[in-house]
Amino acid sequence: MTTAKRRPAAGTPQSIHQLKVTLLDISPPVWRRIQVPSNASLGELHFILQTVMDWDDDHLHLFSVKGAEYADGRVEDPWGGSAPKNEDRARLARVAPLGTRLRYEYDFGDCWEHDLVVEKVFPAEPGVTYPHCVAGRRACPPENCGGPARYVDLLGALKAPAHPRHEAALDWFGNGFDPEAFDPEAVNAWLAHVQDPDPETVVVVREEVDRPPAL
Repeated sequence: MTTAKRRPAAGTPQSIHQLKVTLLDISPPVWRRIQVPSNASLGELHFILQTVMDWDDDHLHLFSVKGAEYADGRVEDPWGGSAPKNEDRARLARVAPLGTRLRYEYDFGDCWEHDLVVEKVFPAEPGVTYPHCVAGRRACPPENCGGPARYVDLLGALKAPAHPRHEAALDWFGNGFDPEAFDPEAVNAWLAHVQDPDPETVVVVREEVDRPPAL
């Protein structure tokens, strides 16, 4: 079990942001559609993205929106400019109104870039638990596989038994990896652990719930 650091809870949501999250430079696209409390911080959104994409949160990350950059305290000066702003102090409702496009980069070595679009902002629905994944397609690439171009090369080798790197691709991905697989019910089971019942905190718990196959 991996438990993320505790963050102040956003409280009972009154408004919800619906975002479409697309992993760039992968075709066919890997994407998720998620509904998140509008008063969530970008720091909380980071943990939600890690969960729905099935990343392991082993690397640094950075949000970019409207010319401003946001990160946690580990990212001091990513590209030789000014340090990013504190992601925990940036709420979706303030920095990302309806129609906003954000960029989320994870792992500055492999450079996994995600395009986030605020599709809707609507009142929270009674009886619905947020955050919530409403749709998505395809499995996320494995961690540390070298980035989009390397992942596409490995997939090509995996699908072609005659490929000279086919056995190496099998060793990398493991048996049973299906790049087309996506299980929203399992993702929402993970997301059920994003909110700690203690109103003083928000905790992200990974790997308490059985991981869905191929995600």
